[in-house]
Amino acid sequence: MVTASPRADVNSHKNGPKRAISRLLALVRNTWRTLTSMGTALVLLFLLALGAIPGALLPQRSLNEGKVAQYIDDHPILGPWLDRLQAFDVFSSFWFTAIYVLLFVSLVGCLTPRLAEHLRSLRAMPVPAPRNLARLPKHHTAQVPGDAAAMATSVEHTLRGWRKTTRRDGESAGAAPSATSSIEVSAEKGYLREFGNIVFHFSLLGLLVAVAAGKLFSYEGNVIVVADGGPGFCSASPAAFDSFRAGNVVDGTSLYPMCLRVNDFQANYLPNGQATSFQADIDYQAGDDLTAGTWRPYLLKVNEPLRIGGDRVYLQGHGYAPTFSVTFPDGKTRTQTLQWRPEDQMTLLSSGAMRFDPPGGTYADERDRRKNQIAIQGLFAPTEQLDGTLLSSRYPAMNEPAVAVDIYKGDTGLDTGRPQSLFSLDPRMVGQGRLTKMARVNLRAGQDTRLPDGTIVRFDGAVPFVNLQVSHDPAQVWVLVFAMTMMAGLLVSLIVRRRRVWVRLTPGPAGTVNVELGGLARTDNSGWGDEFERLTARLLAGFQTLAPVEEEKKADRA
Repeated sequence: MVTASPRADVNSHKNGPKRAISRLLALVRNTWRTLTSMGTALVLLFLLALGAIPGALLPQRSLNEGKVAQYIDDHPILGPWLDRLQAFDVFSSFWFTAIYVLLFVSLVGCLTPRLAEHLRSLRAMPVPAPRNLARLPKHHTAQVPGDAAAMATSVEHTLRGWRKTTRRDGESAGAAPSATSSIEVSAEKGYLREFGNIVFHFSLLGLLVAVAAGKLFSYEGNVIVVADGGPGFCSASPAAFDSFRAGNVVDGTSLYPMCLRVNDFQANYLPNGQATSFQADIDYQAGDDLTAGTWRPYLLKVNEPLRIGGDRVYLQGHGYAPTFSVTFPDGKTRTQTLQWRPEDQMTLLSSGAMRFDPPGGTYADERDRRKNQIAIQGLFAPTEQLDGTLLSSRYPAMNEPAVAVDIYKGDTGLDTGRPQSLFSLDPRMVGQGRLTKMARVNLRAGQDTRLPDGTIVRFDGAVPFVNLQVSHDPAQVWVLVFAMTMMAGLLVSLIVRRRRVWVRLTPGPAGTVNVELGGLARTDNSGWGDEFERLTARLLAGFQTLAPVEEEKKADRA
């Protein structure tokens, strides 16, 4: 019977943790090597592009939450699953962020050694000539009269722009070169190719950082501003915007303060109604102007934003805001101007709704006040076109404004606390009988209609409104810079080609020099044969060839 030695058990017990640590370190090392390989970086870049496809095809909650809800309602099976996979929040999802971070780490780990290697290659001298130059893909020999040292000087002069070094037999061994020693000129060019490649990849890395910074610190808000005496708006908080999208670290308390009002809006159209240009005459305040009360004029055009304080104000779109006046039975009047939503972009036929609360003192009882609210819902045509009683618009300019509206009386839901659409009445109020339709009329500017209780509703006309977008992205300039350097680096890496040339000069009999040339294409072989022949002719120019030229042209090697 064989028994284990106690000492062996102790050694096994001690070596067990060491082996586990060694295996763990090996796993971490292999994982890091795999992650920082160029192949992994390319795969992650492909996955990043693939992951962005749902963000382009599916509605995103950060842009339009209503469309996301509508998509989920229209696809009751697929929609909830896509929501669980964060397909409606692609660019802030955990899986897209993971790919983004892994790509960043992979590029850093891949490019840092390449940069260090390139810096070492820049300091290194061109490699010595191979022992047998005849084995190179491009080879040329000749015998010319002259001195080897003088010809070496001529070769160095001809190879201007190449990185080169000259070596003599015996120098490396420490012995003094003799008159019969051969001279070798090693030359190389095309270092910019690798530099351009590194610039391209580091620019890609910088682009990822800039996009991530923009995602963190940028914000974008949209607001509709009524022209021709409208109230304007001030960017004091996100609540001032109709829609606001903020970066991950933007809480809305540090927006750049400015105020803006639209004095006039002008649009030019073709006969078919297509817009050729539109511009808004605006006044704005920012900085010290807010305390001094100074307004500065600016002509806001499409693709010509107002740039101020790191923000850009764009002119995004336009439409019309009808004005209605309601005179209640006691003679008190309320007037309201509100934007309506364009339904047809070619004719700007628009739909919308308005709600009027009776002025204070008209009804003593609160319940009576609610029962006598006035609501208007219908269509607005900037240039009237009637097909019987059906209203449409034949042109987007406001030539003959008219409306076709339904007028309701009752509880509009202003006091219920439930959110309502700006452009339509709450159908629940109509379905429950709390809003009663009193009239359906077509009105031109200045016309009115009288309800049975004596209330008069008048259409006063319309004024334009503009949709403005306020964007702030501190990394936008860097995105442009890195994109341009990416293109420059890619162009350099495609144009510049690595080449190596060796010239061996050996003193021959009776004052002659045996010249042997060899060439090697480090990257692209295309055109290297013709280039080597031209280089050979330049190097031998001015020297008379005494012996027949022996030339070997071998097939290029990949």
